[in-house]
Amino acid sequence: MKQITLKIILCTLIALLPVISSAQTATKIDLTTVVRTEQGLPVQGAIVRSEQDDISTQTDSLGIFSLEVSSNATLSVNTAGYGTKFATATPGLQEIVLDSDLELVQVAYQKEEKEDLLGGISYINIPELLDKNYITYPLDNMEALVPGFHGNLWGMNEYLVLIDGVPRDIGSVQPTAIDQISFLKGVSAVALYGSRAAKGAVLITTKGGHIGEQTVDVRVNAGLFAPRSFPKYLGSAEYMTLYNEARNNDGLGSLYSEEEIYHHSAGTNPYRYPNLDYYTDDYLQSTYSRYDGTMEIAGGNEVARYYTNLGFMTEGSLLNFGEAENNKNQRFNVRGNVDMNLNDNISAHVDLAAIFTNNVGVNADYWGGAANLRPHRFTPFIPISMIEENDEASWDLIEGTDNLIGGQYLLGGTQLDQSNPIADIYAGGSNTYISRQFQFNAGVDADLQNLLKGLSFSSLFGIDYATSYNQSFNNEYSVFEPSWTNYAGTDMISSLTRYGQDISSGDLNVSNSLYRQTLAFSGQLNYETVIEDDHDFSAMLIAGGFQRSQSGVYHGVNNANLGLHLGYDYKNKYYAQFSGAMIYSTRVPEDNRTAFSPTASLGWRISEEDFLASSSVVDNLKLSVSAGILHTDLDISDYYLYESIYTQTDGAWYGWADLSAPARSTDSRRGANPNLTLPKREEVSVGLDASLFNNLLVLNGNVFVSKMTGLVDQLSVLYPSYFETGYPNSSFIPYTNYNEDIRKGFDFGLTLQERTGQVDWTVGLVGTYYTTEASKRAEFFENEYQNRQGRPVDAIWGLESDGFFESSDDITNSPESAFGEVQPGDIKYVDQNADGLINAQDEVYLGRGGWSGSPFTGGINLTAKYKNFTFFAMGVGRSGAIGMKDNDYFWVNGQDKYSEVVRDRWTEATMETATYPRLTTGGGNNNFRNSDFWEYSTNRFDLARVQVSYTFPETMINGNFLQEFGVYVNGANLLTIASNKDIMELNIGGAPQTRFFNVGVKALF
Repeated sequence: MKQITLKIILCTLIALLPVISSAQTATKIDLTTVVRTEQGLPVQGAIVRSEQDDISTQTDSLGIFSLEVSSNATLSVNTAGYGTKFATATPGLQEIVLDSDLELVQVAYQKEEKEDLLGGISYINIPELLDKNYITYPLDNMEALVPGFHGNLWGMNEYLVLIDGVPRDIGSVQPTAIDQISFLKGVSAVALYGSRAAKGAVLITTKGGHIGEQTVDVRVNAGLFAPRSFPKYLGSAEYMTLYNEARNNDGLGSLYSEEEIYHHSAGTNPYRYPNLDYYTDDYLQSTYSRYDGTMEIAGGNEVARYYTNLGFMTEGSLLNFGEAENNKNQRFNVRGNVDMNLNDNISAHVDLAAIFTNNVGVNADYWGGAANLRPHRFTPFIPISMIEENDEASWDLIEGTDNLIGGQYLLGGTQLDQSNPIADIYAGGSNTYISRQFQFNAGVDADLQNLLKGLSFSSLFGIDYATSYNQSFNNEYSVFEPSWTNYAGTDMISSLTRYGQDISSGDLNVSNSLYRQTLAFSGQLNYETVIEDDHDFSAMLIAGGFQRSQSGVYHGVNNANLGLHLGYDYKNKYYAQFSGAMIYSTRVPEDNRTAFSPTASLGWRISEEDFLASSSVVDNLKLSVSAGILHTDLDISDYYLYESIYTQTDGAWYGWADLSAPARSTDSRRGANPNLTLPKREEVSVGLDASLFNNLLVLNGNVFVSKMTGLVDQLSVLYPSYFETGYPNSSFIPYTNYNEDIRKGFDFGLTLQERTGQVDWTVGLVGTYYTTEASKRAEFFENEYQNRQGRPVDAIWGLESDGFFESSDDITNSPESAFGEVQPGDIKYVDQNADGLINAQDEVYLGRGGWSGSPFTGGINLTAKYKNFTFFAMGVGRSGAIGMKDNDYFWVNGQDKYSEVVRDRWTEATMETATYPRLTTGGGNNNFRNSDFWEYSTNRFDLARVQVSYTFPETMINGNFLQEFGVYVNGANLLTIASNKDIMELNIGGAPQTRFFNVGVKALF
């Protein structure tokens, strides 16, 4: 019986096995799971798919998805920036964490994977940079890190700066608060931003909070600025001697006697015979300090994340006397944001920032005075100890002055020098520049998958207020001029002459008030879907713009446009993108105020093709091409240029009324042009991205050709001569779209990463080269060499020098100068057109101008990590441009202060070796004009930064409280290698260039 029963049970089980097996396979589980990043941030819009169940869904704004799937099924999670993540469906699966080396890069109105970027885009991860290179200005030395950036983008003359999507001053955000900076160089990259970004855009994305425990990051720095170079001016005796020579050259008698010159040279009494040097330690200290500190607080949960940045900075100045001892620049800033998930479908964010700046100074232009006031003119201080005791009148003046410096000195001056920067600093009062900036952002994002799967909405509203003004106490003061006598070889002051009065009202004056407001708004519909895991479609429809108004400016800056972006990629192998904007500008006539700017990009990841897929050399190889046309009003200098303008002037040349009264006239300034249109940027670029040998070598670069057409100008050569008259000064010539410019060039970035022993090396090379051409100009020159068309846009023009005139016969046998009478020792020029006259028609192309606009800019950066030490160095090189020595330091004439360059002047004795023209007290019109005599090469290499950092091992810190602790030392602007280093390190009329040395500490709690 038992055997029969057992057989029945076994047969039953065998019969039920397929049913049991089927039941096990069909077991379903309900999942409600969060998808988040390693930083704890929820991932919205991730596509979660179970191939086994043939079902998929997307995560909501909280990163949550719900699915009923088979137990132990394999889930694939796919989202932009993180590739595909696989997970096993189990009842306890609460979260899926995406860990990826891929980075998301902020581009126009969206973020893209760095591997999928098209159209000339570069970016910098600022937190990674700050770990090895602490900076205080967001774009500090970016030429050494970012291809295509060298003070401009691809040679354009300006770019739009957006901070969190709102146009703002780049100095209003500190690097410690920045997460990423994107550089949009190509037309397809900037098209969605409309007219004002047509020459490039720099996008700054600030940090946000994270899910997890609160973190506190603190950084403190102390640094010193040290001057690199000071101007070298001649002392009193040498100046007076050479000034006499200059007068003699002009046929005038000497002004200073040999006795006077001797006494100034001997220095026996610097108060009677002054030899004033503004660059000594009497007035300047050798260094001045800078201190700054930052605290960052971040944290949050799945519902809300928060971030706060608090910062303070203070720095002094080189001046170390009088009221200038109190000089300081101070800044306090606070920035914070909150990201909130309001429900499953709606999220919002709010950002706030405030920047308070106080710059305390004096009512004096010290550096301007130092560059202009001659050393012998006056003594800044008159010692009362040298006044005769019985000079009661002088002692009465002393009793009546409010400014007795140190109880020993009166302020010196003359009738012609009743003020000077030294007296201003002691007695002229103080000045404080005050600036306040307030920034506000708010945005709402909505997941609209209930309407259409993959559809979402984003919005942003920003408003900024900025005010600034000067607050000062303006005092008047008296100066004294002594009369000297000598008793038995001792100089004494026999009398004083007073100029001016000591007046200190105590009134607080407010001036230079400025107010600025910026309003920005954008709203966009976003759509993204993936079909069969291979075809990725995306679209954006955008309405955006901003308006900036400013006190004293009737018309503010406006930018309004509608944008459309369409994107497609197949298996991350083939890409196609379209971006276009319908822009609106009031700087052209009403019928021409709208224009559509279309751009397109194509990409091909060659490394995914079969013939490269298994390559052991090529990890990634992508080729892209972009092209487009952008309409812009950036090159239209003002409003209403399309209208004719008449202006009323005062004058006596014509009148209908009584001629005894001032006559008035109405003059034309330009004619009307109702057909004026927006200029265009037309561009084609080709990009290459590659990584080789398992990411040992990473390369990216672009080649571009960019053409600006329809540039606006008032061109007299296009119209008959009677459209313009010299008397009365009138013009009926309208502004027209005529000129064209072409820019061609390339940029590249190369990174090499290797490990040698225990040292991790990273070497980066970047470079940008571009040419410019004025490809179309309305001009009518008699000689071809004068044509601007075909020459660089940034060309410098001038005369070609041919040594110095050696004698009167040389002058007689040379072409006549249209710039005035010449003498031996003046510069001789080449008569290019052989008409016997040297004038503007003999000017030729000399070279491209300006070190910041050098045709080639290259950078190198090196990072070496050994255990807990990090060494970082960075250099920047520039070549291909020239500068012009055209300030008063080099063009010395009239009553100018004499610099050391005049020592090499031409005289009859030095005519064979002279490198400087003869001295003159006249204007020197023949000598002091643009010519190759004054040009110099601006080729240079700068060691821009060196930093050594050390992070203490975890074993040395208490991980429960202090999670990370490090110290670093760095230096900036350390070394310049250049043939004309002495010129390029020199500032004339302003504060000197400086080197900077810094010690910093950072800690994470």
